[in-house]
Order: sequence, then structure tokens, then C-alpha cells
Amino acid sequence: MDKKLDTKALDKIIKQTVAAVERGKSQIFDIYEAARGEMENIAKDVNEIKQQAAAIIFKVDELERKERRSRLRLMEVSRNFHVYSEEDVKSTYEEASQLQVDLAVAREQEQNLRRQRNDLEQRLKVLKETVAKAENLVTQVGSALAVMGTQMEHVLVHVESMQQRQLFGAKIIKAQEEERRRVAREIHDGPAQTMANIVFRAEVCERLIETDLGRSKTELQDLREQVRFCLKEVRKIIFDLRPMTLDDLGLVPTIRRTLDTLKERTGVAVDLRVIGEDKRLDSHVEISFFRIIQEALTNIEKHAKASSVIVRIEFMLKAVSAVVEDDGEGFDTAESVGSESFGLMGMWERMSLLNGEISLTSKKGKGTKVTFKVPL
Repeated sequence: MDKKLDTKALDKIIKQTVAAVERGKSQIFDIYEAARGEMENIAKDVNEIKQQAAAIIFKVDELERKERRSRLRLMEVSRNFHVYSEEDVKSTYEEASQLQVDLAVAREQEQNLRRQRNDLEQRLKVLKETVAKAENLVTQVGSALAVMGTQMEHVLVHVESMQQRQLFGAKIIKAQEEERRRVAREIHDGPAQTMANIVFRAEVCERLIETDLGRSKTELQDLREQVRFCLKEVRKIIFDLRPMTLDDLGLVPTIRRTLDTLKERTGVAVDLRVIGEDKRLDSHVEISFFRIIQEALTNIEKHAKASSVIVRIEFMLKAVSAVVEDDGEGFDTAESVGSESFGLMGMWERMSLLNGEISLTSKKGKGTKVTFKVPL
């Protein structure tokens, strides 16, 4: 059988399989989006029900006070029947009866609102679990796609004897999937949540403008601050996607800005040391070098609980190296090898693409040190 024909058939099968899994992933994402939309609507309904319940509880309390007063009035009229006219007795009795009816209706409304609130909160809990499961499933399918792509491409490597091209393609797929997941998480947890809150606060302002102008001004001021915060978060995500300073100024100024941002956000002490003459590197080397340092700093911020961070960059004649070191809690490196640390995996993969070397040393209570070197 012709080898070239076999290769084309295998490539077709791979593409069809990956496309099918991609369609499944898209459907799962649609389910996730629908559940998340319903969850947001129910959360809004819960807030409205709570407001209505608070109003009816206040009404019940007021009616109870009036009903008690009316019963006392009725007792007084009954005891002194000869003092009051028939019209007084009749009106007192009717007032007491009407208050009892109003109170019973209000109590029934209160019970209904409480039941509605409990039902909605239960539905909201279930939807939150569904959204979390769907999100996790999308991530797992994405990882499965990356692994599938890698394994199938290895088959093509042996059939076509083109190992480098296939390996590079697999790593690109995997890196893209992880980057999409990270960006999606940051947008969901940051700007998306803030904008949803802005919409809700805007609706509150619309209602307050007609009833309480002073409070509506305060709400609008808070709304303006939330918009500013959302804009700041969006700019941060844009910087993480592709920092403009990397293209304009180079590696060292970009890392310095990243460290300054880390210091402002966490209060950790930072120290950047540059050895040798700072020089521009090839674009793909600079971005990979920056991403590795960025990932190391992200791990420090999330897990290390460090008080200080040192980044040392050395420019040599035929290579550039860096060390990222912290004084945090550290961890058992033997345990991390078997864990699903996509950040560490990404660092190792970027180094392999650049034919570089990377090492990680850490001990519990002794901090962590990441060292890597890239040939030029």
C-alpha cells in the first residue's frame, strides 16, 4: 500500500476526531453559558424576593401593633358599653376585624415569599454546582484535546518521520488551550462579575432617582468607581495577554513593571538584578522568557506566602539566564512532579521549545528557586 496515501488517510481521521471533540466541547460550553445566565437571573430574583420579604415583614410588624391596639380598644368599648354609642361599638368592631384580615393576608404573603426565597436559593445552589461542573468539564475536554493531539501527532511523526513539526504543533495546541482557560477565568472572575454588578446597581439607581435623589447620587458615585476598577482589570488582562512594553522597551523594563505591580498588589518586597549588558533578544525568545518569569511570579503570589522576591537576569555572550527566588513556604518537589500543575508544565514546555535548561529547587519552609537558561 502506498505510504503517502496511508498518511493522508490517517491525517483525515485525526482531523475528524479532533473536530468531533471540539464540537462536544462547544456544546458543553453552550450548556455552561445557559446555566450561568439562568444562575445570574435567579440571583437577581433572590435579591428582589429578599427586598419584598423585608417590606412585608415590616408591614406585618406594623399590622400586629395596630391589631393589638384595636383589640385593646375593643375590650375597652365592650367593658364600657353604656358609655359608647352603637356607632362607636360598630366601627371599633369593624376596624378590629379588618385589621385581623389584613394581618392574616400579610402573614400569608410573608410565608409565600419565604418559600419562594428558599426555593430560589436551592435552585441557585444547584445551578452554581452545574456551572462549576460544566466549567471543569470544558477544561478537561480541552486538556484531553491537547493530549489527543499530542498522541495522534506522535503517530504521524513515526509515519512521516517529521517529529519536530508534529511536536511543535502539539505544544502550540496545549499552550493555546491553557491560555484560553486562564483568560476566560480572569474575565469571568474579574470584569464579567463587576459588569454584572454594575448592571444591577444601575437598575437600583433608576428606581432611586424617582424616590431618593440623594441616595441615587451616592449609588452613581459607587458605580463610577466600579467602572474604573473594571477598566483597570481589563487593562491588566490585556497586559497579561501581550505587554506592549515588551515590544517597545524590551525584557528588563517589562519585568520591572511586572514586579512593581506585584509589590503594589501584595506588599511583597521585590528586587530585580541585571548582570551584563541589557540587550534586545529575538521576539519569540523575549516573550517566552517573560512568560516563564511571569508564571513563576504568579505561583509565588498564589501559593508561596512570601515576604520577598528576587529576580536575577544575566546577559551572556551566547546565552541569557534568569533566577526567580522567594522566601515563602516552599513545597515538596517530588509531590509536584505528579500533580497537575499546568503552570509548571508550561514553563518546562517553553524551555524545551527554546532548547533551554530549567531547574526547580524547593523545600517546605525554605522557599523556592527557579533557574533557567536559553542559548542565543
